[in-house]
Amino acid sequence: MKRIVILISGRGSNMRAIVQHCVAEGWPARVVAVIANRPDAAGLAFAAEHGIVTVVVDHKAYATRDAFDTALAAAIDMHRPDLVVLAGFMRILGADFARHYEGRMLNIHPSLLPAFPGLRTHRRAIEAGCKLAGATVHFVTAELDHGPIVVQAAVTVLPGDNEETLAARVLEREHAIYPLAVRWFVEDRLRLAHGIVTHADGAAQWL
Repeated sequence: MKRIVILISGRGSNMRAIVQHCVAEGWPARVVAVIANRPDAAGLAFAAEHGIVTVVVDHKAYATRDAFDTALAAAIDMHRPDLVVLAGFMRILGADFARHYEGRMLNIHPSLLPAFPGLRTHRRAIEAGCKLAGATVHFVTAELDHGPIVVQAAVTVLPGDNEETLAARVLEREHAIYPLAVRWFVEDRLRLAHGIVTHADGAAQWL
């Protein structure tokens, strides 16, 4: 039984999707803890209601990023995770932290990476005249919003779209592909070699 720790900063809608799919689909895994860097993160209530251990490691309590990373890693490692999932976790994590969880930490980013890493992805896609936007699940590396791609999903950028309307459609796709990627991981269906992720059974990694 694989052990999953999920990191959030806010409402944790992707965390909710993962928890719900894990239970409904009977994965060989369970979410053992949800950790937030903000004590007011709304997703903590959902996790607690579902019997999941919740932890707050408030980044404001630490003078440096390294000190926060150290405290966060200690909180994560208490739960002996096989997989760490960043689900709307809005902190930049250091290179040492990323290396500590190399090959066992996933993130989702609201763009078709490598396009538009960082913030304001939907605005930037619209301003660039993109006809497609989307979301990417990838393994975390030391480089921000980079790393081997597990699965992607695209949506059409519609005439008249703004950040909010595009973000809403992309989020729907996020809620589909993130649980899928996590399930593939816990079922040992992912193969990572030379920076490329493939599915052991040849499943499509594009939705």
